[in-house]
Amino acid sequence: MESRYKSYQYIENLSQAECKEVTLRGWVMNKTGKGKLQFIMLRDGTGVCQCVVFKPNVTEELFNDAKALTQESSVMITGNVRKEERAQGGYEIDVTGLKIMQLATDYPITPKDHGDAFLIEHRHLWLRSSRQHAIMRIRASVIKAIRDFFDGNGFKLMDSPMFTPNACEGTSTLFETKYFDLGSAYLSQSGQLYAEATAMALGRVYTFGPAFRAERSKTRKHLTEFWMVEPEMAYFDLGDDMDLAEDLVEYIVQYVLKTNMTELLTLERDITKLEKIRRPFYRMSYSDAVQWLNDNRIPLRKKVDGKDVDIYPFPWGEDFGSIQEEAIMEQFDKPCIIHRYPADVKAFYMKEDPEDKRVVLAMDMLGPEKAGEIIGGSQREENYDVLLAKIKLHNLPEEAFQWYLDLRKFGGVPHSGFGLGVERVVKWITGASHIRETIPFPRMIYRIVP
Repeated sequence: MESRYKSYQYIENLSQAECKEVTLRGWVMNKTGKGKLQFIMLRDGTGVCQCVVFKPNVTEELFNDAKALTQESSVMITGNVRKEERAQGGYEIDVTGLKIMQLATDYPITPKDHGDAFLIEHRHLWLRSSRQHAIMRIRASVIKAIRDFFDGNGFKLMDSPMFTPNACEGTSTLFETKYFDLGSAYLSQSGQLYAEATAMALGRVYTFGPAFRAERSKTRKHLTEFWMVEPEMAYFDLGDDMDLAEDLVEYIVQYVLKTNMTELLTLERDITKLEKIRRPFYRMSYSDAVQWLNDNRIPLRKKVDGKDVDIYPFPWGEDFGSIQEEAIMEQFDKPCIIHRYPADVKAFYMKEDPEDKRVVLAMDMLGPEKAGEIIGGSQREENYDVLLAKIKLHNLPEEAFQWYLDLRKFGGVPHSGFGLGVERVVKWITGASHIRETIPFPRMIYRIVP
């Protein structure tokens, strides 16, 4: 879309300015020169364009300024747009003017290879690289797709608080802080409980914001601060919940394919695998998944006396880890929903399956290509007495959850919802090797800067 700020020309819109003189504003990715020619690769956040400085066409001062440019120097370059099939983006600039805004010196991230520790230490600069730039643009598209999907399907965005008085997913993963004279408060693990309240007012809602988990996990799929979208729907059962989750993921992937082909090519992503992400997805009950694991001799790995021990057959009632999830997904080329998990491994608010009291009406969507869990959700318990009993069973403070119980006391109805982790979806779609690449400034158990 053409910018309404007419004084600015962006690289992504150069096709609209062929044979015209424009001024680009950006940063030097790299520069090469030979004899009377200087080639400046300029980026402006929307794309990359080669700007050609030919000495006979410019002043001596301009040519010397071009030769002096360094990596990440900021410049304004004026010139004529010329179609060039071989150039990145299909267009080049024949330079007629150049203004140096700031000449960078000793830029730390050079074209040579750098270690992960060095790059994450310089995350504020690493974001400028072509790979990270592509991932961030895809992240922006994923977020836009999520909002468009829900806004276009009758959902209302409802903000949930970041400070909460109680746990949602479990007290062992809470970040605690003192809250004035009212005692302890906690950074939110999820907006779900509050989404349930607003769903009883507006029918279909979603919350979208950061969530915090104090898990001491160092895997490639975990952050301590991440972004999550959580729809909540009155009168939806588990089947409706799974259908909506499939619709959402299909929409996100197809939107990125339509919008971010340049970025996907930059990342050398296998597009054919993403093109297969169309409904219907695969589905399997937890019990059937356990049977599959045992038929294929996939064990449970647990620590016993400080050592990793493989337990076979996989015991019914244990939660799945990465080993089991990735093994299950090797047979699928698009997501699979595992549903009806044992009650003991799921949260207190999930509704028991009336046909099997051992399990709850919960579902996790696993992504292919070792994406892991990208969605977790359930039908919620709408019965006041049953929910109260579960709160007591889990030794949770009844007083802190009284407002949540009120939702069942005053017009309680069947309802369902789920949470989708933005970073895990971005990691899967982009093929990023580590989740820290999918958020601008990752927070992990060993990192809180920059």
